Amino acid sequence: MVSNPDSTTEATESALQVAVIGEALVDIVESANGRVEYAGGSPMNVAFGLGRLGDRVSLLTSLGGDERGRTIAAHVADAGVQLVVGSQSAPRTSTATATLDQTGAATYDFQIDWSLPEDARLPDADVIHTGSIAAFLPPGADVVVRLLGEHRSGSIITFDPNVRASLLPDHAQAFAQFEQIARLSHVLKMSDEDAAWLYPGASLDEVLDHILDLGPAVAAITRGGEGALLATAVHRYTAPGVAVEVADTIGAGDSFMSALIHSVIELLEKGLTAAELASGDALPDVELERIGDFCVQCAAITVSRKGANPPWASEVQ
Repeated sequence: MVSNPDSTTEATESALQVAVIGEALVDIVESANGRVEYAGGSPMNVAFGLGRLGDRVSLLTSLGGDERGRTIAAHVADAGVQLVVGSQSAPRTSTATATLDQTGAATYDFQIDWSLPEDARLPDADVIHTGSIAAFLPPGADVVVRLLGEHRSGSIITFDPNVRASLLPDHAQAFAQFEQIARLSHVLKMSDEDAAWLYPGASLDEVLDHILDLGPAVAAITRGGEGALLATAVHRYTAPGVAVEVADTIGAGDSFMSALIHSVIELLEKGLTAAELASGDALPDVELERIGDFCVQCAAITVSRKGANPPWASEVQ
């Protein structure tokens, strides 16, 4: 259920902690209506969406000490997201120019430098999320993999490849990097476009089967306005799309990812363990359906308004 789209009502904050690793940048959106700048970057959007849903979130990223970096820092703070020490030491803040077509769909041109200190550290966290450029682009991607490996035994790892093919000149190398992180992950979400790029010729069900074989306990594939597929080793669910008037598609997948992580946190708060999640038995079909419908609803709210503007907890039911 959608309430006031401008609502800033905060949810009761979770006692659990999420750490997000990844790029934060400025989306420069060009359309027939002109040029507008928004805080962006897939992992940053996920952190921001989690904060709006009432979760405790920290973000390890790479911002410059420039005006755009300060804008992003203020933006995430509005959702209660804490920047990890060292996140504001880059020479400049990266940008992504999004050009919108008549349907609101975006294509991107990136000016990005993704790096993290070799000695970067994460705060203690129950869930760690990464994805997109941060998972693939060196030298920062190497630090991301190290951090995931160091924390996997004590944290649930979530991953969204959110492939940016224009930044990945070598498919084989990117594919190997993807599967390496997939094997470290407990929950993995991708779009149908990601699936087609990573596994050309495979059906979505075949991709889900393969992802689950790699190790994740929960796999999801979003399908734009047609909803999403969610799967465990035991159950599979097709979440139908929600009909809305689309303003643009910026941040839709990130909003879905935030909702998916939020749903996992709710299960952890009810006593779910990482081992139970990995078994596949911990998510009965009715629970998988509830999660899928919630994630699709959050994404639908996001596409109904301009920019990566995910819902607050008070806007979704």
